[in-house]
Amino acid sequence: MCRNITILRGLEPPASAAEIEAGARQYVRKISGVREPSAAMVEVFEHAVAQVAAVTAELLDGLPPRRQPPTTVPPMRRHGGKP
Repeated sequence: MCRNITILRGLEPPASAAEIEAGARQYVRKISGVREPSAAMVEVFEHAVAQVAAVTAELLDGLPPRRQPPTTVPPMRRHGGKP
């Protein structure tokens, strides 16, 4: 669906809460078509991000380990950024 969402399963160290939230935010932006929510939409937008992040964390916790690490590095880990 969105090529910009990075694979978080199998990272070492595991995906941080910030990385999960960033992926959730990108997903909600993509499906809503809204880059920055207006004041009228911010509450529902942020609620959706929190819900997607929570389900994503649950999913990652429940999946078995990967045999190989992801082929791409998450954006927050590129160029010395902190996860």
